[in-house]
Amino acid sequence: MRTSIALEHSLRRQARQMPALGAPTSRFAPPPPRGLIPSVSIYLKLGFFFMQLNVIIPLAVDVVAIVERLATVKHKLLVLSGKGGVGKSTFSAQLSFALAEMDHQVGLLDIDICGPSIPKMLGLEGQDIHQSNLGWSPVYVESNLGVMSIGFMLPNPDDAVIWRGPRKNGLIKQFLKDVDWGEIDYLVVDAPPGTSDEHISIVQYLQATGIDGAIIVTTPQQVSLIDVRKEINFCKKVGVPVLGVVENMSGLRQPLSDLRFIKSDEAGKTDATEWALNYIKEKAPELLSVMACSEVFDSSKGGAEKMCHEMGVPFLGKVPMDPQLCKAAEEGRSCFADQKCSASAPALRNIVKKLIKAE
Repeated sequence: MRTSIALEHSLRRQARQMPALGAPTSRFAPPPPRGLIPSVSIYLKLGFFFMQLNVIIPLAVDVVAIVERLATVKHKLLVLSGKGGVGKSTFSAQLSFALAEMDHQVGLLDIDICGPSIPKMLGLEGQDIHQSNLGWSPVYVESNLGVMSIGFMLPNPDDAVIWRGPRKNGLIKQFLKDVDWGEIDYLVVDAPPGTSDEHISIVQYLQATGIDGAIIVTTPQQVSLIDVRKEINFCKKVGVPVLGVVENMSGLRQPLSDLRFIKSDEAGKTDATEWALNYIKEKAPELLSVMACSEVFDSSKGGAEKMCHEMGVPFLGKVPMDPQLCKAAEEGRSCFADQKCSASAPALRNIVKKLIKAE
């Protein structure tokens, strides 16, 4: 009973804060997005006066169950991207590793139903979900880092998940209702790219529990930023704060000693790496500690930082394209414990510190 009353007050407060989505075209105020806020405002004309009635739709049993289940979760972070292939899941995995290494209790929920890559990126392939009397138990990387994903449910990792929206939404709801995270500091939710059914569902179910906000991952080029603008507008419409934007793959950064050198001649192309490194060692050994840099994507128009300034959202920082970070993700490891990730780990750590400070 107390939960229902507290939840109703929370929903009323959210309804008042929800931004208008359009100008009213009749005597009825525009309703919020269907299913996101269970309240509508109706304006009745009485003579020369208008009277506003706030009608609270009866609370769904599922929402109450989710609120009770997640009452022990302090912070909830959504990780989003406008399009696929920008490193969103890699960021989610490394963010979770970083928070866990700071001695926080962390949960990582993968709701990318059709493309679950989180089990691979945390070294948990082949693991199974176990049922207890408290619900589904997460699969643990470490004692303070638990993971849940549909990837643990597939008998064959190569199986395609061919589901329509309602079935995806049902699994997301079940994850939120049935997974026993225990008392944790952070729940990181890795969402699929774009703005689809999964995004509407996770916001719908989590809104009553209090979402801290969303982190949006992008690459520097305009073709990616176009979709990020849509993602930001989605967050604004549904009332999810944008904690900031991360520009991933912001130029290639790699120690000179890790590069391969190719020599072209009349016979074709041959590997000259050994010759080049020996020559550098002999003639200029100090160059072996130099970091080689190259802009892979066009950022001449300002990249994510300029876009954030234009749209009034925080810019969290840039993460360079680091082959060692890619290798850590492939092997399911934290980049923070790998000295070879000297280009990406400091950048990621600074972003995590900004996120914690902003809360």
